[in-house]
Amino acid sequence: MAVTTDHIRDKLIKEIGAVHVEVEDTSPNRCAASFKVLIVSPQFEGKPLLARHRLVNTCLAEELKEIHAFEQKTLTPEQWEKQKAQ
Repeated sequence: MAVTTDHIRDKLIKEIGAVHVEVEDTSPNRCAASFKVLIVSPQFEGKPLLARHRLVNTCLAEELKEIHAFEQKTLTPEQWEKQKAQ
């Protein structure tokens, strides 16, 4: 299975109810070995950072087997709105 930005985005939306997802392939030659992801989901409400990251890592467990580096930023919708307003 080839891991693509679209695949990651679609899976996060479908499986953890993300309302906003930005996925960037940060591999030097865009070979899908390294990704930077911003995820906004109401499922993150009341969860500490580690629990949010575990939720994402569990969702993408199969994909992470093929990825060298995965940087994630996880926000609640309220946090996302505040960040956009800055």
